[in-house]
Formats: sequence, C-alpha cells, structure tokens
Amino acid sequence: MGFSTWAYDATNNARNDTYAFIAANADIYSEQVDDKIPWQALINNTDFPQEFLDDMNFRISKKPAGHQLLLGIGLFNTKRTNLAEDYDGSIPSYTSLNDKKIVDAYLKYVTWLIEKYNPNYLLLAMESNEMWINNQALWTGYTQMMQSIRTSLKQTYPQLLISESMTLHNLYQPTIANAATYQQTMINYLNQLDFAAISFYPFFKAFSTKAQFQEAFDFLHQNITKPIAFAETNHLAEDLIVTSTNTNLKSNECEQNDYLEVLLANAQTKSYTFVIWWAYRDYDQLWATFPDNIKDIGKIWRDTGLLDESGNARTSANTWKTVFGHTLQ
Repeated sequence: MGFSTWAYDATNNARNDTYAFIAANADIYSEQVDDKIPWQALINNTDFPQEFLDDMNFRISKKPAGHQLLLGIGLFNTKRTNLAEDYDGSIPSYTSLNDKKIVDAYLKYVTWLIEKYNPNYLLLAMESNEMWINNQALWTGYTQMMQSIRTSLKQTYPQLLISESMTLHNLYQPTIANAATYQQTMINYLNQLDFAAISFYPFFKAFSTKAQFQEAFDFLHQNITKPIAFAETNHLAEDLIVTSTNTNLKSNECEQNDYLEVLLANAQTKSYTFVIWWAYRDYDQLWATFPDNIKDIGKIWRDTGLLDESGNARTSANTWKTVFGHTLQ
C-alpha cells in the first residue's frame, strides 16, 4: 500500500512533507517521471538538461528507506497522442515508434533511470491504451518498440518486474469505434506482461456506488490472468465542477471512502501486488500556481486526497490506517 510522490504545493517543504508521509504510512511508493524526455541529449549523446538532473537528484535523495518503489516512465504526452516533448517543446522525427533512433534513445533513458532509482517494479509507459484511443496509427510501432526494449532490459535486469499501465476506466465498457477489438487487444497485451498495471479513476465514468466500483473490478478479474497492481488510482472527495467541459460531478468524502473500501477489499481477496493512491493530500495550493491554460485539467484530481487541502484526515484516511495497520503520521 502506498502513494505517489505528487506534492500538495510547489515548495520543497511540501515535497519533503510528502516523502515523510510516505515513509510513515506506506510500504511502497511510486515515482512518476512523466513530464518531459531529454530526447536531444539522448540522441546526440550530450549532457542532460540541468532542470531534469536537479529534479531526479532531489527525488533520489528522498527515497524512503525500506520501501519498495514503482518507477513509472511517461513515454507519451499528456493527451496521449504522441511522444512526450523535450525540454524545448520539440519531439524527435520518426516514421514509426520502432525507429532505431527512438528505440535506442528510450532504452538509454530507461536504463539511466533504472540505474539511478533501482526500482522493484517498472512501467515502461503509462496509460498506453489511451494512445490506441487517441492515435491508433502508432500502436503497432509502439508494441514493437516495447518488445525490443523489454527484451534488452530483461537481459540486464532479469529480476526486474516490467509492465505498461492501462486505464481501467477506458478499458471497461469502452465507448469507441471497434470497441470489442480494442478491448480484446488491450487485454491480450496486458496478459503478456510481468504484471497488469492498472490506472483507475472511477469518476471518469461517473461511477459513484460500491456496486458500480465492484463491476469494474469484476471485469478486471474475469479477463486478467497476470498479477494485478494498481499503479495509480483515487476518487473524488468533493464535487468536481469544470465549466469549460460542462463537467459537474457530485461526490463527498463518504463516497470516496466507499471506493477505497472496495479497492482494498479486492486487493486483499485477489492478492493484488500493490495499490498506489495517487496524491495523499489535496493540492489546492499547487493548483493555484498552475497557468490558466492547465487549471481545468489540473482541477480534475485536485480534491482526491486522503487528507484535505489543510492536511485534515478524511474518513478514507481512517480506512487506510486500519488496513495498513497503524495510525497515520
């Protein structure tokens, strides 16, 4: 049971608080390296940007002793339509994601991160089914790229458990063209990995009851043959209103707790490898620093912490501590 290192404010104090909370209240945590990729440095064999190095060095210095680590690497941009951008906003040219230039650069990047972080679990890419939905033309090259990189990594790190995450909210009851083909392709793909890494935000489907939550879990259990791990998940503890997208979802801390109870019950009965709750605390303070053009998307997960924006424990925090086995610190 653990949390991501997403902090509630853009200060070192908030980041330090986050690592301290993880150290006291988890036995695993996740680092998501998913903002930018230093493509030019990787391809041209030049120094990494100092911004990247400073961020990595800070995170590595805060690694909690005795905790397992899930390292999630973001290959795609936020919209899951293309590669993640470099630090200058560019992306490398390619014909296929399996182009040698792209494969070699990404393998070098992943290897560097593995050597620095020494993770127990690795996500080579995050929410890869979203890329099928948003830019299906990349899928074949993507799978070839991943197969090549997995093969290389397994030779060097035979004990490292490797996967690529997928979103359950867009795998269960998909509302896209050729939904059956898409769904079976994703299920087959997950079942060839070391473990099935799941990203699940049930409010994306407007799920609000224990029965709805459980139906999604049942679908997962009926179709996945590999060990299941929740790489990132949470649920709203407050209403979500985003006027630009006509979003108006009702929720409260009791509904959030209902989801956590269902999640942890399934984790126990089905022996999930791990569960990561994304963002232990509401990040209103961080959200206030966002540029206007990303405030709407940033608001989506803002009020999903086990603690509210002031650091007060919600009902879900008590559920977490009961299952984890001691009082939240």
